[in-house]
Amino acid sequence: MTAVVSTLKPSPESLVAAARAMQPQLRERVAKADREAKVPDETVAEMKKAGLFRVLQPAAYGGFEMTPETFFDIQMTLAQACMSTAWIYGVIGVHNWQLGLFDKRAQEDVWGKDTNVLISSSYMPKAKVTPAEGGYRISGRWGFSSGVDHCDWLFLGGMLPHKDGKPDYVTFLVPKSDAQTLYVWDTIGLGGTGSHDVEVKDAFVPFHRIHHSRDGAASSSPGLEVNKSPIFRYPFGQIFTRAVSTSSIGALEGALEAFREGISQRVGSNDGSRTALDPNAQLVAGEAEAAIDDLKLALRNQFEIIGQYVNAGQEVPMELRLKFRYKAAEASDRCAKLISRMFYSCGAQGIYNGNVIARTFKDIHTGRTHVANNSDKFARNLGATLFGEPNYDTFL
Repeated sequence: MTAVVSTLKPSPESLVAAARAMQPQLRERVAKADREAKVPDETVAEMKKAGLFRVLQPAAYGGFEMTPETFFDIQMTLAQACMSTAWIYGVIGVHNWQLGLFDKRAQEDVWGKDTNVLISSSYMPKAKVTPAEGGYRISGRWGFSSGVDHCDWLFLGGMLPHKDGKPDYVTFLVPKSDAQTLYVWDTIGLGGTGSHDVEVKDAFVPFHRIHHSRDGAASSSPGLEVNKSPIFRYPFGQIFTRAVSTSSIGALEGALEAFREGISQRVGSNDGSRTALDPNAQLVAGEAEAAIDDLKLALRNQFEIIGQYVNAGQEVPMELRLKFRYKAAEASDRCAKLISRMFYSCGAQGIYNGNVIARTFKDIHTGRTHVANNSDKFARNLGATLFGEPNYDTFL
């Protein structure tokens, strides 16, 4: 049975508005998501109904093929209320774009009967690979598969030998029925992401369900034969790295709103002074307000520039990719530093689990630990290339 594909396409503004309309429910469900280590099923159902997962999905399967800017505007809007929801939206939503880079047969395997099917991932190159007729057999255990309970397929990382002698990083597409979910997610932050481990034992992966990172970086993926929209020619690393840093911007914005409301009314328990007159509280509020604008502008600037190259049929220069790579990670780092200062300005009131600032502090710092958000590492690489040293990062 072939899936029925709708041709109706909403506006970017209506999708952002739909995300904003979800915020009251997301705030009500935050504690439940953290407690159960899972974004509630009803939240994912509402995101599906609103069409949010279709933003970057191929049009052939009911997707909207919109710009990354729209996708990340939605993610930041969700994060204002619940960073766990925004995190799985960013990661899972990007997978709908990445599947569009795969061979058409892989796209049919996933969406041929139901275009709402979602994909989780762990890109750690953990696969133990054995050649087999028509593909490979893989085994391994992968960590941090965000939103896995909401998904029917998995993207799993591994390495294959390449003809130039260097290892070739690849993504294997595997049905979740070939894997076991190991419920290990018990963390200080982003509890609702349910980023559990998955284990695969001797699963067969045909050649058409393998995507090579070299193809993604060079905009030569097999899916481009059928998906002609320019968005599928964006370098893979430029899209994915933003998916794991941008929710921090929205979360900081939501925290700043709560901070303003709380601090404007707070009176110190010991001296009776108004916290709104505290220079440190004033300073961090002003700096956070300006930083949020800066970070949003940097994100939009990145994809406007990349879009210009892609639409002109030109390769995005490596020096720009390196700079954008660092800026994506730096966004998470700046947000972590600012939420820390907000937390301190709350005084003892900030230590309670029900406090928005406390929760956001834990969520942003947890997101900052993602390997893609290690800004120092990417700043050093960028700086080294400015001195004429070789680039070591292949996820660009």
